[in-house]
Amino acid sequence: MPDNLQSETLPMADLERNRNRAAIRRAPESAALLAFLVAEIIFFSLSSPYFLTWGNWVNVFTALSITGVLAAGGTMLLIAGQFDLSVGSGVAFVALVLALTIDSLGVLPASVLAMLVGVGIGLINGFLVTRIGVNALITTLGTLAIFRGLTQSIGGGRNIPIANFDWAIWRPFLNIPLSALVFLLVAIMVGIVLKRSVFGRSIYAIGANENAARLVGIRTKGVVFAGFLLSGAFIGLGGLISASQLGSTSGTTGLGLELAVVTAVILGGTSLKGGTGTMLGTVIGLLIVGVLNNGLTLMNVNSSWQQAATGLLLILAVSFDQLRQRLVGRR
Repeated sequence: MPDNLQSETLPMADLERNRNRAAIRRAPESAALLAFLVAEIIFFSLSSPYFLTWGNWVNVFTALSITGVLAAGGTMLLIAGQFDLSVGSGVAFVALVLALTIDSLGVLPASVLAMLVGVGIGLINGFLVTRIGVNALITTLGTLAIFRGLTQSIGGGRNIPIANFDWAIWRPFLNIPLSALVFLLVAIMVGIVLKRSVFGRSIYAIGANENAARLVGIRTKGVVFAGFLLSGAFIGLGGLISASQLGSTSGTTGLGLELAVVTAVILGGTSLKGGTGTMLGTVIGLLIVGVLNNGLTLMNVNSSWQQAATGLLLILAVSFDQLRQRLVGRR
């Protein structure tokens, strides 16, 4: 076999082995996640007669809609070994742009502009990471601070009402709000893209071994840049959902969304080191957090304790991910 052909087939073989090994690792993990979710459901159903009602489950998915849309982008990026911690401040800035332009431009033009602002945030992040070479964590921490500061400065720290923009609370099907349906549609689409498209396979390859992915002809910088653009688009969509659900925006809009997204994605089995993860796992992670918060609310547990419980879940998820990486490294 010629040397150049052998050098190209070896990285492809490495990628295939990484994918097979990842599938083996995810199987018991997914079962454990589902078991934990079922245990939560059983516990809270025994604690509150309202928990298993259709109306309450609609509330769970509605509450998860913004975080879920953002987590779709977060899943793609983390599989590729990247981060986006600017999502919360990005949502706030997008909602502010909508609030300031909707009266003068009209609903549709203002919505399009707000979406483009979200994509622009992703473009800035992607450019800094892929073209300038700044670490994604540092980049998105910086843009988090920039857009939070801009939102508070331009908005003056006041609550700005947004009239005639209530599409997210429409209930067109089975009494389910449109925002929840949008979240489910986004989750399905991203799941299909990750599993069935060349772009999705490239994301997994980059996260597993970026150098090997480059050797087999994957344009790694272009794929990562596209991932940040998609994350920006989901920031735009999340900002529109937030503005519609709340009917207003302020300097504190979206606070804590970064933590919620990272918790759900990591809890769902996406590795901090990249290369593994699924959108289905992220949805399960979202449900674990959402069911926990909903159940504790029904039990009249203080919201501060709910935040503490979410933080504990994040620590456990990261600890489990590190333990899994060590076990795999020993094989």
